Amino acid sequence: MDLHLKNKVVVVTGGARGIGKAVVELLKEEGAKVAIVDKIAQTISTLPDRSLKGTYFTANLADAETCKKVVEDIVAELGPIDALVNNAGFNDNIGLQSGTPEKFIESLTNNVGHYYFMTHYCLQYLKERRGAIVNLGSKTSVTGQGNSSGYVAAKGAILSLTREWAVELLPYSVRVNAVIPAEVSTPLYESWLKGFADPQEKLRQVSKKFHSNNA
Repeated sequence: MDLHLKNKVVVVTGGARGIGKAVVELLKEEGAKVAIVDKIAQTISTLPDRSLKGTYFTANLADAETCKKVVEDIVAELGPIDALVNNAGFNDNIGLQSGTPEKFIESLTNNVGHYYFMTHYCLQYLKERRGAIVNLGSKTSVTGQGNSSGYVAAKGAILSLTREWAVELLPYSVRVNAVIPAEVSTPLYESWLKGFADPQEKLRQVSKKFHSNNA
């Protein structure tokens, strides 16, 4: 396919693994210049276990000043930013009963704070180039999950921010959309399953509910 992304500079947070890695692979196939922002330090310009090339920028996305610096570094190395894919995040199991107010706020910062930070600092380039923002959400924002107050609240906020930014940025022709995945087999999802006494049974329960909802 041709998504008209050749030589476009696209930033993908959490792009070294899971859903983010799959996004990067597709972008590279389309000829984009991809900035992979992740906590995983890389000393080579190739994706893990892949021959596809990308440019890595290691950053703690929970810190706003770090997000500002990484955007500056991306522009200096690759040029003005055409698109931003906000993807990084993880289900940290901060529940109502199992969490604390402090852990809840930390979870919000880890899972939605950097969506605002990165978008804020990329915005001048996105406006100039009539770019695009894609926010990765989760079906848990509309279904709930249990023992995931921080993560689910963050994913709900991502949906609301997507609508809000779409309205605010309409005059600048900046497109803002959200993608809402259901269950996706990623390393983080596998790690979440391993937290249960019987991971395979939990997977069977999830699969049964998924197929039932889509029957």
